This record gives sequence, structure tokens and C-alpha cells, in this order.
Amino acid sequence: MKQVVFLLILIFNLLSGVSQQPKRITVCETCELKSIAEAIKTASDHDTLVIKKATYKEYNILVDRPLTIIGENYPVIDGEDKGEIIRIVSDNVTIDGLFIINVGTSYTSDYAAIRVVKSENFVIQNVVLEKLFFGIYLEKSNHGKVYHNKIVGDAQDEYNSGNGIQLWYSHNIEVSNNIVQGARDGIYLEFSHNVKIHNNKSTDNLRYGLHFMFSDDDVYTNNVFENNGAGVAVMFSKRITMKGNTFRKNWGTAAFGVLLKEINDAEIIENTFEENTIGIHIEGSNRITYKGNNFIKNGWGIKVLGACYTNTFSANNFLYNSFDISYNSKLNDNVFDGNYWSNYTGYDLDKNGIGDVPYRPVKLFSYVVNQTPEAIILLRSLFMDIIDFSEKVSPVFTPDNLMDINPLMTKVQ
Repeated sequence: MKQVVFLLILIFNLLSGVSQQPKRITVCETCELKSIAEAIKTASDHDTLVIKKATYKEYNILVDRPLTIIGENYPVIDGEDKGEIIRIVSDNVTIDGLFIINVGTSYTSDYAAIRVVKSENFVIQNVVLEKLFFGIYLEKSNHGKVYHNKIVGDAQDEYNSGNGIQLWYSHNIEVSNNIVQGARDGIYLEFSHNVKIHNNKSTDNLRYGLHFMFSDDDVYTNNVFENNGAGVAVMFSKRITMKGNTFRKNWGTAAFGVLLKEINDAEIIENTFEENTIGIHIEGSNRITYKGNNFIKNGWGIKVLGACYTNTFSANNFLYNSFDISYNSKLNDNVFDGNYWSNYTGYDLDKNGIGDVPYRPVKLFSYVVNQTPEAIILLRSLFMDIIDFSEKVSPVFTPDNLMDINPLMTKVQ
């Protein structure tokens, strides 16, 4: 009798195991399942939905179970401007290879092409998003990957446009190899820690190419932020690493390569700041290491406003900026040591590669322009050269201890 019961239990378990094997469910215009939303309702956990090439006019698609949703040849999901298109509320979901257009615009709800809510272990990859409000929006979701997506917005005004990729209270996320353009902010983070953002290209966005606040222990490497309305803003965060990024052609009266506000214990290493109004604008930021960066043809290489202490600038190249360094105070608690300055005119008699005369990078004229911006029209005039020279000889308005005592004679490679 016991043997019979054992065999029945074994057969039941085998049959249950067979029934629980993940399935592949096909959605197409001529299939039994013609709707993505309906296919999700019929699917079991861990099934794979294959979406064939077609145009699917759907919105408010709810993914509430672990699924892999794969598009073949980029099927189009057209939200017809009616609202949010895909909302993920389950762990272990993968979205791959979809073309999503026409997200609804709302002044009370942040409609997104793809929203992930309170989910873990998700992947969003190889997705193309166009005609969007918000693109990919992560909300209280962790341990996910946003990879190799193309997000193209058509933002005209800040009030009726959203961000390309947004993270809110989302931790341990990798955002990599994405192209984002034409959004309000290309990539936006708030209260999101231990995030890795690398190899992205964020260009031509209405406001910031990258904007993050209250987000600690994040790493940003090898990204390109170019021609954004206000550049990149980094605020109220700790232990940030920015390495190997390019900040280029961010021009405007309120534009920066990078704005650092209330940033502490960070590393800004081996980045390129080229042809920006201001390479780095710094306010209230302390204990930051700036090393191996290139400041090329900016209006201001670095502009330092109050309450910036114990920062170190070393092995950087300052090349052909209108102003290398600008200060608005006579107090200086920062160290400039061993940088290359294209405006340095000193000499190296002992041929050790270090100038024998310290270099003072803060010009009196930059102080004047800080006080009276209209004075910029006198840039490169003989009069300004004379007063800059006199200030260099006997500092009165600029910090008398702000100097590079070991200026390099050749560029840092």
C-alpha cells in the first residue's frame, strides 16, 4: 500500500513539474492572442511572450508576474497619447526589443513609456522610445539594469515634458549604453544609491543631460553629456565618483559642464570639460579630489563660490580657457598642485619639468566680471592685461595663497 501511495505522489509531482515549465506565447495579428495585455493575463510565471512585428495600439499594459517580453524586429506599441504604456509591478521581468511611441501627457501624472514600481531584478534593454512624456521611470525598484536603449523625446518646454531615464528611491541599478536626447533631463536620479551609470550618451536635452540629488555612492564613467540646455547638475550627495566622462558644448548664461552643489567626499577624475560656459561650477562642496581632468576652451575652467574647503586639484590640464579659475572670496582652503596651465609663462632652469615660479591662476579681471558681468566686453583688452599683471605682482582682491607652486611645463598625458 505504501508503495502505491509513493508512486501516486511521484506521478503527481512529475505532472506538476511538466505543467509548470515556462512556455513561449506568441502574439501577432493573425495569432489567437492579438493583444499584449491579454497575453500577459493568460501567461504563467516565467513564461516568455514573443511579440511579432506589427503595430499594437495599447496602453496601460500591466505586467504583474515574472515574464520575459521579447519583440521580434521591433514591434511598435502605440499608446495613442492616452496614458502610460507599460507598468511593471512584479519582480524578475525582462523587456527586450520593443518600439514604444506616443506616451500620454499629463500635468498631474508622470506617464511613462515603461514604469517599474516596487520591483526587483528587472532588465529593460534594446528598447526604442519616441514621442514620450517620461521614458523609463524606476520607482522604489532595486537591482535592475537599463541597457542599450534609445530614447528620443521632443521636449519644447519644461512644464509639459518629462525625463528620459528617471530613478526615484531606486538602488543598485546599472544604467549603461543608452542614448538619450530631446528630453527635459536626459538622466535623473533622486534618493537613489549605489547606482552605476556608464557609457551613455545624453545630448540635446532641454535642461540637464544628467541631474541627480540626494543620491550617494554612485559611479559615473565614460558618459558623454553634450549640448544640453544647462549641462549637468550634481547636488546634495556624498561619495560620488565621476571618471572618464565628457562634458562638451553646454553653452548659456546658466549652463555648466558640471554644477556641484553640496557635494562631499567625491572624486572627479580624468574627465574632459570642453567648450562649456563654465567647466565646473562649485558651491558648498568639500573634500573632493580633482585629478587628471582636461579643461579645454571653456569660458571659465572652474568657478568656485563660497564654502568650498579641503579640495585638491592636481595633474589637471587647463588649456586655452578665458579664465582658468574664478573665486568670489579672498579666502582659500583648497590645494592646487602640479597642474598644467597653458597661460603659464614661467621658466624651468633646472629642467625637472616643473616651473620655477609659482602660477597664480585667478585673474583680477575674473573677480571684476563676477562683480559686474557686463565688464566681460573688456576681455582681452590691454587695460585688463595691465591690471591682471599688477594683481599678480601684489594680490589685493584675489586669494593671496591660491597658487600652484609646482606648475607643470608640459601637459599631463
